[in-house]
Amino acid sequence: MTTVGCIGGGQLGRMLGVAGIPLGLSFRFLDPSPEACAGRVGELVVGDYDDPAALDALARGADVVTYEFENVPVEAAVRVGAVPGPAALEQGQDRLREKELFRSLGIPTARFGSLEETGLPALVKSRRLGYDGKGQRLVEVPEPLGEDGLAEELVRFDRELSIVGVRGADGETRFWPVGENVHRDGILRVTRVPAADAPKREAEAICASLMDALGYVGVLAVELFDVGGRLLANEFAPRVHNTAHWTIEGAGTSQFENHLRAILGLPLGSTELRAPCAMVNLVGFVPPLVELLGLPAAHVHLYGKDEREGRKLGHVTLLDPGEETAETLVALASHENEERRGRGQAPRPRG
Repeated sequence: MTTVGCIGGGQLGRMLGVAGIPLGLSFRFLDPSPEACAGRVGELVVGDYDDPAALDALARGADVVTYEFENVPVEAAVRVGAVPGPAALEQGQDRLREKELFRSLGIPTARFGSLEETGLPALVKSRRLGYDGKGQRLVEVPEPLGEDGLAEELVRFDRELSIVGVRGADGETRFWPVGENVHRDGILRVTRVPAADAPKREAEAICASLMDALGYVGVLAVELFDVGGRLLANEFAPRVHNTAHWTIEGAGTSQFENHLRAILGLPLGSTELRAPCAMVNLVGFVPPLVELLGLPAAHVHLYGKDEREGRKLGHVTLLDPGEETAETLVALASHENEERRGRGQAPRPRG
């Protein structure tokens, strides 16, 4: 049996496992938590991501090793020969290097660098370890950035878009339709596909140029700002991505299955849209299952994680949704959480 190792045992690893089991694949995950949710679909090695013994245990007997988050220590990826390779991690983990890569490839971005270069107001971001809105703040007066700070122009964009593609070991590249995304508090809440009147060719060209430059194998996502029809690259993620969870039901082949196909050298599957989709993240709490399943054409994915404010606990995808149904789902996924805050209930302990 073919065995896939994965650095990280969160929901992305779990969904990789769920996609690979029908293909006859087995999985082994490395995660510091013995409660990591991916452990329910494969063997779990408990250890730190930079622990040589744990990494060796993960890779032992595995046909390929991949990862589910972009802050994997580069040395760990090198030790286990992870796919995608370390070049993508080295660029994607540092916001400055990421922006410089965009610039070197002629991909438009917001202005970045010092506050003098961006102007005020600006966003100041930590160069490393930022995700879901963490590690960034709005700055309206001059201040020292420090060695780990990077200023970015505050972009007045019309909407946020994303393009997700997959590249095989032979260089074959395919793309899913462009999605339109809504974030709140820096966390993705809703993705709708296809994004209306999106500059599809331009988005695909941006993603393709990154994958080609990095010699990339696997799924890669690029988050974009649409400014009057012009695309600015915000950041890329060298992994399967939240904005493409809808592909499980909504595309010919999901991002998870195609990632596995790519890293194992198998033929890529179709990325064609089956039906328009709306995907809503369940953040902080899970509404009653009976209400979620009562929505027409709803596909519910729960990650088996304890409730905690700001934590992604699952998602729901609606196929070919009417606007009223989509609005009902968005309300279910947000209203109760706002009520809890209003009642002053404390979030549950970390799970």
